Amino acid sequence: MPDRLELLVIGECVADIVRQPDRADRVHPGGSPANVAYGLARLGHHPTLHTQLGADGHGRLIRDHLTAAGVEVRTDDATGPTPSAVVTLDGQGHATYAFDVGWTLGPVPLDRVPGHVHTGSIAAVVEPGAATVLAALESLRAATISYDPNVRPELMGDRAPAVARVERCVALSDVVKASDEDLRWLHPDEEPERIAGRWLAAGPALVLVTRGEAGAFALFPGGRITVEAPAVEVADTVGAGDAFMSGTLHALAAHGLLGPDARDRLHAVDRDTVADVLRHAVASAAVTVSRAGANPPGPDELRTALGVN
Repeated sequence: MPDRLELLVIGECVADIVRQPDRADRVHPGGSPANVAYGLARLGHHPTLHTQLGADGHGRLIRDHLTAAGVEVRTDDATGPTPSAVVTLDGQGHATYAFDVGWTLGPVPLDRVPGHVHTGSIAAVVEPGAATVLAALESLRAATISYDPNVRPELMGDRAPAVARVERCVALSDVVKASDEDLRWLHPDEEPERIAGRWLAAGPALVLVTRGEAGAFALFPGGRITVEAPAVEVADTVGAGDAFMSGTLHALAAHGLLGPDARDRLHAVDRDTVADVLRHAVASAAVTVSRAGANPPGPDELRTALGVN
């Protein structure tokens, strides 16, 4: 792995209360940005997560979970309960969410300048905290930036202003990941590839679109690449997209494509590198869906999933 890259993740933590037929409820640490930070730590990085946590049992559970993996957790002085979501799983392990979330994040204090910043999901759309996230992205443009809208329709509000917020974040980013479901909610009358192409033209170097069991594709200035998803027995899909994102960032960092001195290389990325990044991302997600909760792979597990000894 290249020299240590300062990774800053900005976004929510959520206590996922997982509910399945004929089983007792289980509480898992979650929240899309928090899951990405956790996935990066599991893969050997040292991310900082700027977030909100309540002084309650769920907050302690999440903090302990993140710090045990190596995430540096920084919180503001906001009070209130830790955000939560009831995650209902169907017989195939597919998840639906019902949220109890407040997001009032204050300014992001920094004692180290990050080389890469990641954000997304609730943090980038729910006010008043979303304004803090946008201001942070605008002030940290020296770093490379990644973004995952991770659309939660229950929290997005009216579609038009939500789309405007999402696309403002897209334009500020170098790497964007979205699911085909995200894109269908944002622009129900357009094909996902057309939307991804328009996003690429807005400024990112790389736009990745996940398609569940159908794998994923990437658009970049050099063209389009598709990777199939490996066949795995699905326990549930909780955290799959976040593991895809952390796998993406891990692979980009390994190729020396994250950080302020890497932006030009990232925007000139070649097909072989994009294909390798996609393979890492899809393999990371595959490991995660094979077991319960947002439980991404460590380095050895990822190498095994890739078929690398």
